[in-house]
Amino acid sequence: MNAPARSTTGVRAPGRAEITARTLRTDLWWRPPLLTTLGLAVFVVYATIRSFVRTAYWVDEYHYLTPFYSPCVSASCVPGSTHFGVWFGELPMWIPLAFLSLPFLLGFRLTCYYYRKAYYRSIWQSPTACAVAEPRAHYTGETRLPLILQNSHRYFFYVALVVSAINTYDAVLAFHGSTGGFGFGLGNVIITANVILLWAYTVSCHSCRHVTGGRLKHFSAHPVRYRLWTWVSRLNTRHMQLAWTTLGTLMLTDFYIMLVASGTISDLRFVN
Repeated sequence: MNAPARSTTGVRAPGRAEITARTLRTDLWWRPPLLTTLGLAVFVVYATIRSFVRTAYWVDEYHYLTPFYSPCVSASCVPGSTHFGVWFGELPMWIPLAFLSLPFLLGFRLTCYYYRKAYYRSIWQSPTACAVAEPRAHYTGETRLPLILQNSHRYFFYVALVVSAINTYDAVLAFHGSTGGFGFGLGNVIITANVILLWAYTVSCHSCRHVTGGRLKHFSAHPVRYRLWTWVSRLNTRHMQLAWTTLGTLMLTDFYIMLVASGTISDLRFVN
């Protein structure tokens, strides 16, 4: 019987020490990738369900609109939630009401440099952890389909800027009182905090860092871009934390609006 082909990459590549065990590590190396997988799964399941149920996403009294339904520009949207008008007719149930933004936001997150690291290690196990053998014999990186599409991240970044601006507009409109005019409640705190953190996550992106200071040969000749680059670079060191924090604030914002819109709870009002 012929011996199985040996991997040509990773810890079992020719020239490396021949260790039959997957790893000699004795620590809980599997815990971080497991928690990462569970965390991403919770968000994907929650966001998918909420994006398609089409219920409790708009609070007409205070003009609260969940980010999972923004922008809402079809005739299927409930009255008042179409901040930018009605551009399309009724949509079938298999199309989310925020179909203009969700695919691009999904692409932005999937191609994000941090998320690549997260799901490469946790889901694709390439590799799961340092000194742990990969489960596959060959690895081509991001040189072939579908992973070569990861290079489109910079373009998703531009669209993410537009969506962040739309979310900001939604947050401003949400300062609406129950009797008209200016109003302020707990929902405004949650929505505004989410928007601020989304902006921080977006502009801390590596693509933003490249846009602000990439390809500059002399920073001294571009003082404004240099200042922007240094600011983005400092924020970039928190990109991982912001990536996870914004997943949490997106779910929290949607969940709170859902509770208020469904009448489960009342919004805590500070003004009007």
